[in-house]
Amino acid sequence: MKRNYHTVDNRGKVNERKLTEFLVRHGQMLLPMVQLVEQARLAVDEVIDVVGRRTIEAVLWLSAQQVAGVPQQGRKREGDTFWHGTQRGSVYLKERKLAVKKPRLRKKEAEVAIPAYQAMQDRAGLGARMLDIVLNGVSTRGYGEVIPAMAETVGISKSSVSRETIAASEAELERLLHRRLEELDLLIIYIDGIWFGEQCVIAAVGVDSQGKKHVLGLQEGATENGEAAKSLLEDLVARGLDPGRRRLFVIDGSKALRTAINAVFGAQGLVQRCRNHKLRNVVERLPKDQQNQTRSLIRAAWKLEAKAGMAKLEKLAQWLEREHPDAAVSLREGMEECFTINRLDVPPSLHRCLASTNLIESPNGGVRRRTRRISRWKDKNMAKRWAAAAYLRTERNFRSIMGYKDLWALKAILEGKVEKTANPKEKVA
Repeated sequence: MKRNYHTVDNRGKVNERKLTEFLVRHGQMLLPMVQLVEQARLAVDEVIDVVGRRTIEAVLWLSAQQVAGVPQQGRKREGDTFWHGTQRGSVYLKERKLAVKKPRLRKKEAEVAIPAYQAMQDRAGLGARMLDIVLNGVSTRGYGEVIPAMAETVGISKSSVSRETIAASEAELERLLHRRLEELDLLIIYIDGIWFGEQCVIAAVGVDSQGKKHVLGLQEGATENGEAAKSLLEDLVARGLDPGRRRLFVIDGSKALRTAINAVFGAQGLVQRCRNHKLRNVVERLPKDQQNQTRSLIRAAWKLEAKAGMAKLEKLAQWLEREHPDAAVSLREGMEECFTINRLDVPPSLHRCLASTNLIESPNGGVRRRTRRISRWKDKNMAKRWAAAAYLRTERNFRSIMGYKDLWALKAILEGKVEKTANPKEKVA
């Protein structure tokens, strides 16, 4: 028997309009609902709930008919599957379960499953949806408030929410930790730590030659933890990051992290120290009446060629060490790596993104917003799970970096294996 189907894809704004047009053309079935809404007999959400439930139940009956045929009283059944009344059941709809009445089918030996009902028992989408809601600022204790209080809706307990979100976040962590990196043309890698209560997680975000950002990996531990930093970098290599290719690493002032880059990538790991961290570390060691002037002098030096800029900062350090030796020591520490992008002669349009770790600190802010309702961090595994889930959701909103059109120049500099130094004949191995 030939069947006529109307196929309507409801994904996206255009297809949503098509779905609306289809329902308008076949509006007879919506007229009772229109009357109910217009006469305020039911709230809109209640109308949608009732119609939705009845539609699902109709689907279940049609699915059962495909298995056992149309039930007809007074006629002998054909086949070994027969109708056996109805029973209560529930299906999963995003963030809640919905109570429905479903038909029963049996054989002499046992119950017969209804294909559509089995499909609606898939809970995978439920956990992901719960995780989305919790990461958008709803605590598990307040989760019930975002579920519409519709008739006959089966609520989901706080413990169920916790179990589902834990399972979903573990799946997100596994997805992140098994990402392959061979296909990514990564030029820059930013590394920074983020605290969850007393737990710290180190994150790595890479930028490819097109300016697109990618979350690369996570590791429990602070950036001052050399073993944790090294484990993160070794994991990136194990998943396909070529250690023999020259890349630029942008990091804070952590000596342990710098040591880890040397151990894993050797001379191929060029490091740019975050200037914001350096400026803050120096200025906070000075009295307030000297902070603005010192800040201006340091920023002016960073705009110069590497050799001239370092000479300016050395004079400033000599002046500071008379009365503020701590500030002088901080200024000299890692000074050369604050000028890496100057020494490489990177285009000025890229300096704003490459001179600091702001690029990774921005998604860190998104992670903090998504986890701000969590008040008790039990252990490192919990922090790592939630960090993975939050980073992957923040990644959906990533945009290309500023100055991405000039990344071809950085790529040429890195692949040329020639670093601009005070001596033009000097080459980096």
